[in-house]
Amino acid sequence: MAWAVGGTCAFVGLLAVVLGTVTLRTGWVLPTARRHVTRPGLHGLGALFMGTSILLQGLVHLGVLAGVSWEARVLGEIGCLFTGLLLIALSHLLPPRRTLEHADPPGA
Repeated sequence: MAWAVGGTCAFVGLLAVVLGTVTLRTGWVLPTARRHVTRPGLHGLGALFMGTSILLQGLVHLGVLAGVSWEARVLGEIGCLFTGLLLIALSHLLPPRRTLEHADPPGA
């Protein structure tokens, strides 16, 4: 049964890493979050951090990664998870950046 938990964590983490990479490269966000995200770059970076944390947790649970003390591993995973959560929250809360296309012309 341990392989089911570790495999699920590894799959979900890998999916989040892929979606974060796609968001960083193209600016595309899943349709369920598209309406709320004002800064796709922050959203993609947050998904990368959270996905990395979940992926590492799944790989350690499966026994693929070993060697680091559990204290360092847990603190690192929690740090990545909360950093990702903070970046995703900021991508929803911060106002969108103004680009040159949307800026007021000089002298107006």
